[in-house]
Amino acid sequence: MTATTNLLTDNPALYEARFPDPRRAAGRWTEDCLRRYGAPGPRVLDIGCGTGRDAAHLHRSGRTVTGADVSDAMLAYAGVQHPGPHYTRADLHEFDLGEGAFDAVVCLDSALLYCHTNVQLDGFLSSCRRSLAPGGLLIAEMRNGAFFLGRTDLLDTPTVNRLTWQGTAFRSVTTLSVDRGAQLLRRTRVWTADDGSPPTEQLSAWRLLFPQELRHVLAAHGFEVLALHDGPGPRTEPRWQEGHQPTGTSDGDRLHLVARLAPVSRP
Repeated sequence: MTATTNLLTDNPALYEARFPDPRRAAGRWTEDCLRRYGAPGPRVLDIGCGTGRDAAHLHRSGRTVTGADVSDAMLAYAGVQHPGPHYTRADLHEFDLGEGAFDAVVCLDSALLYCHTNVQLDGFLSSCRRSLAPGGLLIAEMRNGAFFLGRTDLLDTPTVNRLTWQGTAFRSVTTLSVDRGAQLLRRTRVWTADDGSPPTEQLSAWRLLFPQELRHVLAAHGFEVLALHDGPGPRTEPRWQEGHQPTGTSDGDRLHLVARLAPVSRP
């Protein structure tokens, strides 16, 4: 069995085939948050932008968008397939794209949870604080650590998915496990294909952040939490639609965050 960094990251078109979003639910939800909570201007940073689908949607909505990612393959694909935003390479653990250069920082699809350590999380939030104009918004969508307290719904049975891409039939088997000591949700995904290539095993992990923990670390970095709830959102069931109001709960498997950078008080 061979291993690559990430089959989906290395093949952005395969990523979009595996996770289709033809109605741009994530982009529409993000634009709704930007309007609902009053981003102070049109400048948006989509950090961990991946293929650029959501960044391009925000661009078409009239935003001035920068899409940033650590994957050169994703950035190259985004520039061709989803033009409009400015795309640049940046590591979400620590980035500097200009002080006060953005009115909102967007971090979707659990990208924030690749901050596995407290140092990495502090680096991300410090970078967001530096990047945002006064009153700027941080909008994030991610897995919810609280969902895994005493629950094994997503852990008991491997998930099997199949798709055909460019004439090749792919099958993936995904197994999740909780590393409680490291506070990580670990994922093992094994890909097989009918083209004769050997199976590929990929390992990844997300930080399990809990709602109250997230509120605490955001406050420590000067953010006021405006919304923190489990849905509806772009990846919940049922999915968010225009006009849906946030719930008052935070125990589902997804967590949705909107926080505002508090203005600096002056003597």
